[in-house]
Amino acid sequence: MDGETLAARIEEELGPGGRLAAAIPGFVHRPQQHEMALAVARAIEEKAVLLAEAGTGTGKTFAYLLPALLSGRKVIVSTGTKTLQDQLFHRDLPRLKEALKIPVRTALLKGRQNYVCHYHLERNLAHGRFATAEDAALLRLIARFAQHTASGDKAECSEVPEDAFAWTFATSSRDNCLGQDCPHWQECFLMKARRAAQEAECVVVNHHLFFSDLVLRDEGVGGLLPDADLVVFDEAHQLPELAAVFFGESLASSQCFELVRDARVEALVAAPDFRPLREAIDAFDKAVKDLRLSLPAETLRWPRQQALEQAAGFASALQTLSASAAALREALASQQERSENLPRLATRAEALEHLLAQWGEGEERFVHWVEAVGTRFTLHRTPIEAGPAFSRLLAGGERAWVMTSATLAVAGSFAHFRRDLGLFDEELPVQEGIWASPFDYRRQALLLVPQGMPEPGSPQHLPAVEEVAERLIRAAEGRAFVLCTSLKAMQRLGEGLRARLGAGYTVLVQGEGSRHALLERFRTTPHAVLVGSQSFWEGVDVAGEALSLVIIDKLPFAPPDDPVLAARMARLAAQGESPFALLQLPRATIQLKQGAGRLIRSERDRGVLCICDPRMATRGYGKILWSSLPPMARLREVARAETFLAALAREAGGGSAPPLDAAGGETQ
Repeated sequence: MDGETLAARIEEELGPGGRLAAAIPGFVHRPQQHEMALAVARAIEEKAVLLAEAGTGTGKTFAYLLPALLSGRKVIVSTGTKTLQDQLFHRDLPRLKEALKIPVRTALLKGRQNYVCHYHLERNLAHGRFATAEDAALLRLIARFAQHTASGDKAECSEVPEDAFAWTFATSSRDNCLGQDCPHWQECFLMKARRAAQEAECVVVNHHLFFSDLVLRDEGVGGLLPDADLVVFDEAHQLPELAAVFFGESLASSQCFELVRDARVEALVAAPDFRPLREAIDAFDKAVKDLRLSLPAETLRWPRQQALEQAAGFASALQTLSASAAALREALASQQERSENLPRLATRAEALEHLLAQWGEGEERFVHWVEAVGTRFTLHRTPIEAGPAFSRLLAGGERAWVMTSATLAVAGSFAHFRRDLGLFDEELPVQEGIWASPFDYRRQALLLVPQGMPEPGSPQHLPAVEEVAERLIRAAEGRAFVLCTSLKAMQRLGEGLRARLGAGYTVLVQGEGSRHALLERFRTTPHAVLVGSQSFWEGVDVAGEALSLVIIDKLPFAPPDDPVLAARMARLAAQGESPFALLQLPRATIQLKQGAGRLIRSERDRGVLCICDPRMATRGYGKILWSSLPPMARLREVARAETFLAALAREAGGGSAPPLDAAGGETQ
């Protein structure tokens, strides 16, 4: 179908009297959605890159799916979260296919850790060593699920939480998959999903899987995803950070412990009489744990040099870990003729040995740093600039690319996004479009920056945030999100608000349950407050009266001592550029837009966004932040916001609320 015909079909389907309006209950024609769909059609025809910011409520999902399906081309849609991935495949695509009456084959493909592996499930049930009785019980539930599921997707196993540790005994990794040598190859759930993806016209994946496949192709290993004429990245604001992760390398303690687990099972089955192997496994296990113990107990992100200088035992622990990985490889290799798995385990140990050696070498193009959280650690090797590698993968003119999100631009400019992803190549045509939300923010929402707040660096700042939050939460009768920029602030505010608000309010704090469980409790509990950090700034949708207040403790600038950020800032400074203007401010703006986006999710929502940071009003860059947020009515007086929230609470209880401008907000 050529571009002109595709545009004509979009007019026919999306117009005010189009078929979608007739076929989909509640469908409303939105000019922004219509225009974006036409822009996607142009990008498909011209094999261009389209950067598309589409505000909340635009209907961007249909805006890219409609031209994609009508084009008759092979399409891959990549999302930032599995939640959106499932929503696209199970809800949006079926509704659109039914409305359009077109027989498009669709497929859902996730990473291998989402599918039950018959081989590892069977083997661990027979020989596994479980840390708890709960793990063993959950694994038996997974085995029962595996007997009747068609997909093997753990998201469909309602009896076992998706984040349960037991899943590690029932899934495979790239390292331990037997491939075609597996006795369960023909009924493998992952292989069935991959075959379906190869045969489908529209495949829904997530960013992690897509990037993994791109890197494999770049290395000449091949790829599991089919070639496509169009690739759509939804939630594309995540791409710069993900590109840096996937074009680098990392070694996580979890990888090491998985090798220990698999090696112990294999040693028990194939080489029970070879004591040196058991000793090598135990030594490697101890070396992994000792490396974590050599670092401070608190959460940290340190460049390699800082770890070597400030953690007294880190250098020797790192050396011991490398030596124990080599010894484990040798012990496994010495017994490799005794089973088909022992050579594979030796190869995995060799790969870890290689990663450790690489991490110990200095390279100007990479940042070498260590991250420690709880009992876990990860050694990272991250490129300072991921843009060149990413742009090479996009070049060539073989397909169209659409990158869309509600938060891509800063003050109307995509310059920072282009810079991060290397999208300045003259041979790579890049088109841009910004479609504002159809919501009437001036009448639906207030933006409050409280007068007289202390600076974020002041000891008085968090107590002041706590006081303002209590006033607003009481006025709103709960129904509030408190979004924090650090886990420490989240814990302090959570504890403080519980003490201040008392038994009449339910204060939920991130970490006290899964995100899904916390959101369900928030939606269904009267007078609820949810205090969260990074996990709740994006991808959270609470529409209606359950949420009428979002409080942000301070502007979300990344800490300047972050190893990767520090290296990128140093490089920009060396080039005579402003690290703050080109790096820190754009990223904080995107994050702030994500947090602000939690408040208004439908045409009927109303509420208050409170940003407890005086820099919004006192610093020159505040203008950029104001202009990047939706055009809400602005306030500085907490009392006026209290009045409006109290009126909303009365309305939720059966009363009536005044129009928003009665609160006295400024709209310019």
